[in-house]
This record gives sequence, C-alpha cells and structure tokens, in this order.
Amino acid sequence: MRRILIPVALLIFVCSYAAVAAVKVDPKLYGSQEGQVCIKCHELKTPALHKMWRTGKMGQAGVNCYDCHQAKKKTDKEPGDPDGYDHRGFWIVTLVSPKDCSRCHKEQFDQQQSSHHAKAADILNSSDNYLGEVVGGAPCVSTGCRQCHGSNIKVVQNGRLDPATWPNTGIGRINPDGSKGSCSACHTRHRFSKEQARRPDACGKCHLGPDHPQIEIYNESKHGILYQAFRDKLNMDRDQWIVGVDYQDAATCATCHISATPNQPATHEVGARISWTLRPAVSKKLTNWTQRRLNMHDVCRQCHSDFMVQDFYKQFDDLVELYNNKFGIPATNIRKKLIDMGKISKADFDDKLDWIYWELWHHEGRRGRHGASMMGPDYAWWHGMYEVAKHFYVEFLPEVEHIMGGKAAAAPLLDELVFKDPMHRWYKEGMSKEQLKRVEEFYKKRYGGREAQ
Repeated sequence: MRRILIPVALLIFVCSYAAVAAVKVDPKLYGSQEGQVCIKCHELKTPALHKMWRTGKMGQAGVNCYDCHQAKKKTDKEPGDPDGYDHRGFWIVTLVSPKDCSRCHKEQFDQQQSSHHAKAADILNSSDNYLGEVVGGAPCVSTGCRQCHGSNIKVVQNGRLDPATWPNTGIGRINPDGSKGSCSACHTRHRFSKEQARRPDACGKCHLGPDHPQIEIYNESKHGILYQAFRDKLNMDRDQWIVGVDYQDAATCATCHISATPNQPATHEVGARISWTLRPAVSKKLTNWTQRRLNMHDVCRQCHSDFMVQDFYKQFDDLVELYNNKFGIPATNIRKKLIDMGKISKADFDDKLDWIYWELWHHEGRRGRHGASMMGPDYAWWHGMYEVAKHFYVEFLPEVEHIMGGKAAAAPLLDELVFKDPMHRWYKEGMSKEQLKRVEEFYKKRYGGREAQ
C-alpha cells in the first residue's frame, strides 16, 4: 500500500507547485514545505476534507494547510497565538480567524470587521441572550444563539478550545486573536467557494425563523421564484460576478447586499446598502441612509426602471412608518410609562406584558417590516402586520387595562398614548356608518353584488 501512495503524494506535491506557478503565487506567502506533510497525512485521515480543499481555489492555487493554520509561539518578545499548540511537530491553531485570512484578503477583512456581521456577538449582552441563558439554559445558547451570532472562543489548555464555545462559525464570533467573525460562516471550509457563498442557502442558515425569516420571505418573492427557475444559469462560479454583465435571470441575497454592479464593487460591509434598521422595537433610518439607499437603488436599476424602484421604496417606507407610528411607538411608550409608574418591574420577562410586547416587535413586527422590504406579501401582512394588530388590540391593550386595575383606570393612559390617534378610533368607537357604507359599496362593485366573506 505504501508503495502505491508514494507516487500519489509526489503527484500531489508536483501539482500543488504547478498550480502555484500558474497563478504566480508568492512563495513567501503560500505553498509552505510544512504544508506538504499535512497534505500527505490528511489525504488519508480526512479524505473528504482533502478533496474539498484540493478542488477549491485555495488548493488549486497551492495554498495549503500550514499556510492558514500556522501559529506563532509565545516568546519573551511576542505573546504568540493563545490557541497555538504542537501538532506532530508543527505549531498550529485549530481556528483560522479573519485576521489570518487578512494576510491575503486585506480589503475584505477591513470591510468585514467594520460591518454589522462582525457585531453580531453583541447579542451576548441583550435580552435575546437572557432568554437563552436564563429562561432556557446554557446549552440552548451554545447550540442555538451562538451558532449564528458567534461565541466568545475560550482557550482552556494546550490550545484546546472550550466545548461550550467551539465548534462555532457564528458570523460575529470573537476569536482568541481579537478579530471578530468567521469567514467560513459564508465561505464554508475547506472549499471556501465564492459560488456557495453567493447562493441564498448560505444566508438562510441564520436568516430564518419567527423573528427574522428573510430566507422564507425571499423564497416567496419574485426574486426567489426566479432563482429557483434559473439557478443553473447564473454563472455563480465566475471570479467576476457583476449583475447585468455575468448574469441577469435572478437576484440572490448576495446580489443586493454584497456583490458588484457595473457602478460599484463588491463589498463585505453587508449594511452598505441598507437604509432602515428593521431589528429594534422602533425602526430608524441608519447613519448616512441616503447614500446607502442610493447604493441599493443602483443594484435595483440593473433590472428595474426608476419608477418601479421609487414606487417600491414608497410602499416599503409607508409600511415601516405605519408600524412605527401605529404600534411600535405606542407599545414602547406604554410599557415605559408602566415601569415609571411602578406598575411593572424594570426586569425583562417577569411580567406577562413583557412577553406580549417582545413578540409584538421582535417576532411579528420584524416579519412585517422585512416582508415589505423583500417583496414578501404574506409576511408583510398575514405573518406580519396582521399579527401585530391582533396582538396589540386583543392581548397588549387588555393586559394594560388589567395592570392598571380596569378599563376606567387605564383610560387616561390609553387615551394619551393610543386613542388620540385617529388610526385607533375604530377600536374604541367602532366603524362609522359612512365607513361601513364605503366597504359595502366596494365589495358590491368588485364582486358583483355578492356579500363580503
């Protein structure tokens, strides 16, 4: 068996350096001699991993295991890598961080480190984490929250990583070397494929579910429908991937948020084209939102007319402002007022109202806003604003009345913060005869005299 493997190993060695020569890789950075030893071993120990690497751009360019996994030893002059350890005579790290990738991908690293993705681990100090850590339990956080948002990687001893924090490819992972994020969250190791990262599935690992169902909304949208129809015609394997130049049949998440247009380069700053923040209880325009929106308009205009783009954003803005003014702001102000009055505690999730309020904005409100932002009508209404309205009127307001000691006692507060707005008048006073007549006439005209269902 060994006699057969030796020529194979030599062939791998020769092919590796042929690839290096073909792309003019700087030997000072790539193709380390130590890595050739890694290749020979891992071809046998982890053959699938080896094949992924070999068929990927890294392997074809001669970038080998040691080039990425090499570590610095601690000395009197240098702190070294805290997670470094000896592996068969080589000092390596298990975890390859964005800082390690920046040796070759400096521009992408700088963009990624300043992006919202890199801040995703901030959730560790939020109500979301309190829910997982306390209401649920620590294992929920390790296997749930942190797998998307990122863990704070802890090194225990001899380079070993704390199993409560590793394995983890969360997009905001805090690495032992101080860098944030995980390149393999999108470019799954060890192939590190651009094509794979451009597909919506890569984003769908984290952007799904009751509080941020972007992948479900995308699949419902015309963009998602077109992607399913033409996914094999989008040339996703090309080094250059410019909408309108290299493909035109569908838009993916990457098309809108990351990839290049004829007028702007690709970016790893995923928020560079986002104008609203749809995450909090009340949405706000982001800093420099006008330029961010122009950046996204440029993407849209590769396939759509100016009128369509402008009118889409008018519909989107209208829904976000409706959510804010009709439900988000009143609910937030009422809860704050009850806390100030001592009617409920400042702590989260120890009062029934806390849970109603949480799901009102964190689940239902986000779904509605994201549905409008990504052309998902069912999420904009039935899974979104319908549920916001339903729970505001039949759960939130009745619970406020209960806390205040009845309708009469709650009336001054609700009149001040809710019912002075004409949008809520129907709930307190019922629909007027004129409104009912308009609805009846509409149905008669549309359905030919049939009664409304």
